[in-house]
Amino acid sequence: MVIARMADIVKRYGTHLVLDNVSIEMGKGEIVGLLGPNGAGKTTLLFALTGLIGVDSGEIELFGRPLGDNTLETKRRIGFVTQEVSVFQDLTARENLEFFGGIYGLRGPGLKQRVQHALEIVGLAKYANRLPAKFSGGMSRRLNIACALVHAPEFLIMDEPTVGVDPQSRRHILETVRELNRQGTTVLYTTHYMEEVQAIASRVIILDQGHVIAEGTISDLVEQIRHEERIRLEVVDVTEPLLQNLRKLEGVKGVVVEDRIVRITTQVGFGNLDRVLAAASEAGGVLSINAERPTLEDVFLTLTGKQLRDGGEE
Repeated sequence: MVIARMADIVKRYGTHLVLDNVSIEMGKGEIVGLLGPNGAGKTTLLFALTGLIGVDSGEIELFGRPLGDNTLETKRRIGFVTQEVSVFQDLTARENLEFFGGIYGLRGPGLKQRVQHALEIVGLAKYANRLPAKFSGGMSRRLNIACALVHAPEFLIMDEPTVGVDPQSRRHILETVRELNRQGTTVLYTTHYMEEVQAIASRVIILDQGHVIAEGTISDLVEQIRHEERIRLEVVDVTEPLLQNLRKLEGVKGVVVEDRIVRITTQVGFGNLDRVLAAASEAGGVLSINAERPTLEDVFLTLTGKQLRDGGEE
């Protein structure tokens, strides 16, 4: 069963083309990771998919029906975890969930049961009567997620749900997503953390400059760059002459620096591991060097020319 379908979606803000004939499809039970650099159009896509904004052209279907048909009933089947925490600070965690559950038509024992279940699944049951103002950032994020799932949506859309949280809360949020998926929820998940997508996604869509530039399983996407290899080089000092010499090597397609780590992307078959080692040794010293298999991060860098986390939010 197709849960969500967008066909040839175009969205402009003034003269700025944000989504350019975007088409995606999600099947029941999938966890789809939506990746893209800042400004790629990810949040606009999510807002269009939920009906929060209109589009200039194209078709959107949810649960096999056009988005505009029976919108209230359709929205009751969707949960949307916004990038910004959207809870009431003067209501307790339980009261927040009762409020959002009430919006979706839950009443009486059914509401009480769903509130308790939502608290338990995000690990906040023992904090049910506390105000969010006393929560850590990670706990606030988990409450934000609980508010989006209290009505048991079939389709959960999550926009950067782990921004600014501690590692423990991040692990809890990812486990929550897995558990919801095991219970049958379809999830569309955007993030700036590649490792999150690698941990939970059954399929990945990469968006750049308003276009879908790649989609498939992680292994499918990595297979697309099998003709490339990665060299990880750690040096005593990263100098501009060293970087220039590395970029000049035949077959080298990219050089990225992270502190003292230099990652070189090169075509297979040029024997550049030895050449990189020689260039680095001449430049002042090598701490470590090794060849790595391509990863989803490498696919993203190859296709977009950018790193996923480059500071700031979309």
